[in-house]
Amino acid sequence: MKTIEKLAALRQAMREAGVAAYVVPGNDPHASEYMAAHWCEMQWLSGFNGESGTVVVTADRALLWTDSRYYLQAGIELKDSTIELMRESDIDCPKIIYWLSTNVQGLVGVNPEMFSVNDFAEWNAQVQLKSIDLIRPLWTEGRPAIPADKLYPYSADFAGETVESKLARMREQLAAKKGDALIISALDEIAWLLNIRGNDVEYNPVVISYAVLEADKCTLFVDSNKIDSPAQNYLDFNNIDVLPYEAVFDYIRGLKGTVLFDGARVNEALYEAIPEACKKINTKSPILIDKAHKNAVELEGERIAMRQDAAALTRFFLWLEKEAFKNGQTQTEWTLMEKLHEFRLRGENFVEESFGTIAGYKGNGAIVHYAATPDKCAEVKPEGMLLLDSGGQYLDGTTDITRTVWLGGRIPEQAKLDYTYVLKGHIALARARFPRGTRGNQLDALAKQFMWEAGITFGHGTGHGVGHFLGCHEGPQNVRTDNNPTTLEVGHIISDEPGIYRTDKWGIRTENLITVIPAKRTKATTTEDEWLTFETLTLCFYDTSLIERSLMTEDEIDWLNAYHVRVYKEVSPLLNAEERKFLARKCAALEI
Repeated sequence: MKTIEKLAALRQAMREAGVAAYVVPGNDPHASEYMAAHWCEMQWLSGFNGESGTVVVTADRALLWTDSRYYLQAGIELKDSTIELMRESDIDCPKIIYWLSTNVQGLVGVNPEMFSVNDFAEWNAQVQLKSIDLIRPLWTEGRPAIPADKLYPYSADFAGETVESKLARMREQLAAKKGDALIISALDEIAWLLNIRGNDVEYNPVVISYAVLEADKCTLFVDSNKIDSPAQNYLDFNNIDVLPYEAVFDYIRGLKGTVLFDGARVNEALYEAIPEACKKINTKSPILIDKAHKNAVELEGERIAMRQDAAALTRFFLWLEKEAFKNGQTQTEWTLMEKLHEFRLRGENFVEESFGTIAGYKGNGAIVHYAATPDKCAEVKPEGMLLLDSGGQYLDGTTDITRTVWLGGRIPEQAKLDYTYVLKGHIALARARFPRGTRGNQLDALAKQFMWEAGITFGHGTGHGVGHFLGCHEGPQNVRTDNNPTTLEVGHIISDEPGIYRTDKWGIRTENLITVIPAKRTKATTTEDEWLTFETLTLCFYDTSLIERSLMTEDEIDWLNAYHVRVYKEVSPLLNAEERKFLARKCAALEI
C-alpha cells in the first residue's frame, strides 16, 4: 500500500474503534533509539525513514513531528503523502500533546507497548487515551519478524566486571529502596547487566529481551531459539533463569511486594501488568546510572578501539586523496561508505559499524542525519566539501567520529570561517575545566560561543553519551541546551560535535569522543571543589587546509598541534611506511 492508502485504512480502523485520533510514535517496546525493523511502525505508515518522529492521524489530517536533524529529509520523503511536517525544534511549533488537547475531541488511541509509563501518564492527564493497537492488524504484508539471532556471552575481560558482581551491586540498590523486584526492559541495560550481546538490532549488539531482577533470582525473557548450548551453559553458570519473551507479562502479574521500574524506559503495557496489590516505585534505573560510569577496563578498551578506528580512517583518507579518482574513476557517497567499511574490517576485534555512516557531499552534508543509499546518492568529485560521520563497534569499545574535509578546488572564504568557528567551539569544550556537579547544559555554550558571535547556531545536541560495545547514543549524560539534571562524572563518555549547516552548500561538523577525568588544581583555585576536565579519546587528524588561522588563538593552535603529535604517536605503529608518511603530513604542526 502507498502512504495515502495506509492512512485511509487506519482511519477506517479508528472509526471502528471509536477513537478520534491515533498516535504512532517512532518507538519500540524497549525505548530503543535504534529498533529492529519489526517495530518501525512510524516509518511504515508515513514513508519517512528518519530515526526520530511521531505521526498523529485524525479523520481529516495527518501530521509528523520530527526535530531539526530531519527537516530536509522529511520534506523530501513526505512529498505527496498528505502528511504535514511539524518542525518540533522550532520555537513556535506546538507540542504534540498540546496540539491534541486543542484540536481533538474524543478518545486518542495509542499502543501502550510503544509509550513509556511517564509519557502515557503525562498525556493521559491532558487527553483521554485509549490503549489499543491499530497498526498490527494493518501491517500484515511484509512485516519483518522479531529477530531470532543467537545471543553470546561478553567476556569480563572486555566488560571489566563479572555478572556476579553486577547483580550483587544492583541487588544492594534494590534492597536500599526496599524493593522486591526490578523490571528491566531497555536492551542495553540487559546486555550490560548480564554481560551478553547479540545481533538483533542493526549497529547495536543487543538481544531483544526483558529481565526481572529479584533478591534471590534473575529472570531473562527471551526467545529460546536465541540460546545455543554455550549460551545456556553461561546463563546457568550465572544463575540466570530463562523464560519465553512473551511470558514477561504473566510473570509480572505474579509479582508481590514492592516493584521498581524506570518510568522513562519501561512501557505502559508492562506497568499495567503489575498487580494492584503491589507497591509501585518509579525510579531512575540504577543500571542506567552505573552503566554510564565506565570502569578502567572499559576506558582502556575504548582507547584500543580508537587506535584501530584511527588506522582505518587514515587508510581511507589516503585512498580518497591518492586512489579514489585515479584514471577517471567514479565515486559516489555510497562507494565511499563501502570503502571505509572495508578499511574498518581490517581492525582487530571489529564487529560492525556503530551506526549508518553519513557521507554527505556538498549540500547533502547540510542534512544532519543524511542517509545515502546505493540507488539514491550523489556522485562525489575531487572538489568541494565532504562530511563523514561514522563509527565502529569493536569488542573493545564503541567509536563515533565526524571529520569534514575539502576534496579540491578553491576554498570559499565562508567555508573556512564556518569550519574555524566549529573547530574553535570543539576545542573549547574539549579543554573545559569545571567543578564537580556541573551539568552538560552548563557547558553547551562553550561549543557555540564563536558561531553565536557570528550569528550562527545549530539545532542538534552538542554531545551525547556513548556506550561500551553497546549503543552509540547512551544516557543519562549529554551536552545540549535542554536542562538535563544529570551531572558529568568521572568515567562518563560524551561526544563533542558542534556543526554549521548551509542548505545546498555544505555541512561542517567536527566530532570526537571525550571522557570526564579529574583535573589538577591550579594555584589560582580558591575553593575546595573537586575539579574535572576531559580526556580526548578519538584519534584522527583535522583538515587544517580549512582553518582560517587569523581566527585561531595561540592556545588553540597549541592544543591542535599537541593533539596531532599524539595522533601520530599512537596511530603510526599500526600503519605501513606510506600510510605513516601520509599521516605525518596531515599532522604537521601549524605555525603560531
